[in-house]
Amino acid sequence: MKMTDLQLQQIKDQLHRINRVDGCFYKEKLKGFDIEGIRSQEDFEKLPFSEKADLRDAYPLGLSVVPEEEIVRIHSSSGTTGTPVIIPYTQKDVDDWSTQFARCYEMAGITNKDRIQITPGYGLWTAGIGFQLGAEKLGAMAVPMGPGNTEKQLQFMVDIQSTVIGATSSYALLLAEEIDRRGLIDKIALRKGIIGSERWSDKMRRRINHELRIDSYDIYGLTECYGPGIGIDCPEHNGMHIWDDFLYIEIVDPKTGEVLPDGETGEIVLTTLVKEGAPLIRFRTHDLSRIIPGECACGSHYPRIDTILGRSDDMIKVHGVNIFPNQIEEVLGIVDGASSEYQVVLDRMNNKDVMTLLVEKEDDADDGALREEITRKFKSRINMTPVVSIVSKGALPRSTKKTKRVIDHRYE
Repeated sequence: MKMTDLQLQQIKDQLHRINRVDGCFYKEKLKGFDIEGIRSQEDFEKLPFSEKADLRDAYPLGLSVVPEEEIVRIHSSSGTTGTPVIIPYTQKDVDDWSTQFARCYEMAGITNKDRIQITPGYGLWTAGIGFQLGAEKLGAMAVPMGPGNTEKQLQFMVDIQSTVIGATSSYALLLAEEIDRRGLIDKIALRKGIIGSERWSDKMRRRINHELRIDSYDIYGLTECYGPGIGIDCPEHNGMHIWDDFLYIEIVDPKTGEVLPDGETGEIVLTTLVKEGAPLIRFRTHDLSRIIPGECACGSHYPRIDTILGRSDDMIKVHGVNIFPNQIEEVLGIVDGASSEYQVVLDRMNNKDVMTLLVEKEDDADDGALREEITRKFKSRINMTPVVSIVSKGALPRSTKKTKRVIDHRYE
């Protein structure tokens, strides 16, 4: 993607700010680089990448480039292992984030007359409060439920007549199944879904849309870079628009770091243009996607990235074959009778890897025929043969947050 003159100047301004702060992680990272010598996109691309490990090393507040009295909030990434990444926010950062999220709602056709039921988590995690900031900026009614307590979620959907649901895809599916089981679909008023935090297959999206009778939108974001709301798909549902007045996006080869041309799939790298508390310079997200060339039919001038295919560190290796979750979802997406829900279990037996693929079936599917078709398609498309186990719909675990789809017992 071509960097504009304004973006280049904004990045240089960020670099100057960083360079004035003693003890800042990025000042040390960029030591020896001549900021004034950065006169083009090619010069910018010579700057080093930053990684999540670098941000962890800056714990607790080594990412901050503002005086402490200007920090109004901190957030932390949702990871459960290792040193957390602490991201400080100034009031401008919070305001900018709310502006971006409000844009997401507007892109999805949500207005100040909507009632937005927010089910992602609150606290150090950015999800719930991001949904709420955007709703308040838009002037819509925020219903800040937080995660879990499905009984109360359903009660509020009926009593408050919520029109929008904000959720992970896993929890949206769980709610859809409960609404169907209890026969509540004609008692609720949902019309839109804003879904994020984890990748989801087209088949899962279609199922959620059908069972909740909504139009759902795929939202993008990460704690290190504001949070959810830095991009969303539009009514065309052909890629997510990224707010490039706040962010500069690159797609790089995950192995070499080479910047790839628009249209080629690689790893998303983000640079913040105006973030005050904790700017990011060439941050490797590990999310895999591509920049979609050309203008969107919706008329928006904001650039688009494709649906997130997964993460570069999500890859599993079985019998020497590299497999990404999105490949499994693509196989299930073309098999009639297979549900969107699956789980992979990896074991080590007799010094060999064994991959068991558990797949939920649609109610009227024949187990034997479905097992044979999945096995055949998996072999032809991914070039390996798993042990396929067919289970009834609803048999696999459901989550109020993110669903764990790969369980690896090989190194226990």
